[in-house]
Amino acid sequence: MAFDPRTVAQPVYTALRRLRDTTTEKERLSEQKSQAVELYTYLATWGLMRLKAEEQALSQEGKKQVVKAFFNALEEISGVANLANDRGLDTLKNLETDSYLGLTALGLQLAREFSFWTTALYAGIKEAD
Repeated sequence: MAFDPRTVAQPVYTALRRLRDTTTEKERLSEQKSQAVELYTYLATWGLMRLKAEEQALSQEGKKQVVKAFFNALEEISGVANLANDRGLDTLKNLETDSYLGLTALGLQLAREFSFWTTALYAGIKEAD
């Protein structure tokens, strides 16, 4: 099977396009944009487990939507079940070290895609503080 470089871009584009098209509130669009841009830095600094925990703690709905979209895309691309649902934290905790590190590397690439597509899809939207 040949590698298709769109494998990582397609679920990210689809998720952000859906969020962007279904959101009309400027504040929520702003939150979505800032969270999508910050995903890579957060993930590189704190890791997947803390990002998943952050999903539950976020009070800004726009930011939470982006983190949920990230884990949905990661589950779709990686084939690791139960990353996006409420059991995601336990799934991450129970992975073997090699699997967790591989999933983190995939997550970092995915986060870069979120940042890229945010620039294109949220043009003209100011990032939230």
